[in-house]
Amino acid sequence: QVQLVESGGGLVQVGGSLRLSCAASGLTFSEYAMGWFRQAPGKEREFVAHVSWTGGSTYYGDSVKGRFTMSRDNDKNTVDLQMNSLKPEDTGVYYCAASEGCSGYGCTYDYWGQGTQVTVSS
Repeated sequence: QVQLVESGGGLVQVGGSLRLSCAASGLTFSEYAMGWFRQAPGKEREFVAHVSWTGGSTYYGDSVKGRFTMSRDNDKNTVDLQMNSLKPEDTGVYYCAASEGCSGYGCTYDYWGQGTQVTVSS
């Protein structure tokens, strides 16, 4: 069975950093594009970052550009999200997701993890 397991979340102060990881199993990892999403209480799910099959291309949501960096390691079947200069609005549950196919309209994410909580406070 396909599993995506996020880790690394926690409580940090404004301006701090966290590094999230997502471990994938049950799939040929290198065949999937990967994404990070987040959702704050009472708000819509928000796109955070995306990385291509090989890690050669990355994309970021406007709210995190310049602060977050996504990477993947196809040997370890993991993707990471380095988050710097954290703000209170970064608070939410962060999910990783795997996509079998993308188009000009975006990606269809076929598998999702359970999420990890990130809380940013003063």
